[in-house]
Amino acid sequence: MSKTFFKWGTLAIILAGVLTAGSAQAQSQADRTIGQYKCKDVMREPDENRAVAIAFLHGYLLGKSSDSKFNVEALEKQTDAFMEQCLDSPQAKAEDVMSKLKK
Repeated sequence: MSKTFFKWGTLAIILAGVLTAGSAQAQSQADRTIGQYKCKDVMREPDENRAVAIAFLHGYLLGKSSDSKFNVEALEKQTDAFMEQCLDSPQAKAEDVMSKLKK
């Protein structure tokens, strides 16, 4: 997969996360919350699904912050750090790990 494709695909997913982060709707049994996912859940996903999950986390947290600015290079570094920390602490909540990296 080309780096340009990954960047634009990631940006699209981040935008989707930003747009949906503030919307609260009634949950069905198939719905999940971000807080339910541990690092091991994200890291066990196949490569493409893991990339989507991590990009969604970036977008979700960006939306929660009410900010619309981001730096792609910083996101790539945060993604690498997220994966390393998740490998070291698989029981940690994915949202908590990513939140700490964004501070």
